[in-house]
Amino acid sequence: MNECRKVIVKVPATTANMGPGFDCFGCAFQMYNTLTFEVAENGYTFDGFEPQYENEDNLAIQGYHAVSDYLKAPRTGLHVSIHTDIPICRGLGSSSSLLAAGAIAANVLCDGNLDKDELLNLTTRIEGHPDNLAPCLFGGMTASMMVDGRPVTVRYFISPEIEFVALIPDFEFPTSAARAALPKALVYQDAVFNISRGGVLLKALENGDERLIRLAMDDRLHEPYREMLIQGSDTAKRLARECDAMGFCLSGSGPTFMCLTKDPEFLVRIREKVAEVFPSWEVRSLAVDYRGASYQKLFS
Repeated sequence: MNECRKVIVKVPATTANMGPGFDCFGCAFQMYNTLTFEVAENGYTFDGFEPQYENEDNLAIQGYHAVSDYLKAPRTGLHVSIHTDIPICRGLGSSSSLLAAGAIAANVLCDGNLDKDELLNLTTRIEGHPDNLAPCLFGGMTASMMVDGRPVTVRYFISPEIEFVALIPDFEFPTSAARAALPKALVYQDAVFNISRGGVLLKALENGDERLIRLAMDDRLHEPYREMLIQGSDTAKRLARECDAMGFCLSGSGPTFMCLTKDPEFLVRIREKVAEVFPSWEVRSLAVDYRGASYQKLFS
């Protein structure tokens, strides 16, 4: 163990899928969880977590051990504290943020020299897919694929004219339930539908091409099945259309919905409409984060 026994890790919220990019596309936002990891003599202690997460099944601990075991570092105790701004089970990457934070902390505290590509690989083994983890670690918008069991990721920049506005419900929708809602097989035409729109969407977001975004930000692989389970989904979609959102999709597996706009007045309009129907929902403008996960060493 090196002389650094404490590290602060800052990890961004993310959205995944972005319409047609199921399990492939993701984007990081300037909304963060900040976790502090400190080496302890033995056992695990926590601050800021709900009681059901104060154990070794905590995803931050899982991410930590994925890296520390890979580095063949001896297991020690840990004290983990969190200041959270990313809502849990809302489709904004809270689980991936914990995995990424733990992996980064272990790389620092166990004197590792792993780059973010390897950290992505190790954490994807736990998460199963890299769509949230990739933007969380690297920042920006990412498109990822799996090759021989390893994630391969490329980054994209999004036109600064585009504003993301999240409609965040006041209830959770666990990823496990969202996965269970998906069909076991796909119609060939639906797969082609998504592939074609995904290819167009990447360029449209880069150029800020409103016409193409309106045409391309559609999905047939997961949203129709998940939206049926999310209370208020039809109303949220109607409100976004009334406010003339140029793009609308589930954020990850939901229940948050993501609107895209270039209209500076959109945020005011959608907030007013959502407040009338869903007064306990949060409407939040989210700027893209291009830095990704970061850390600060603390020396005793």
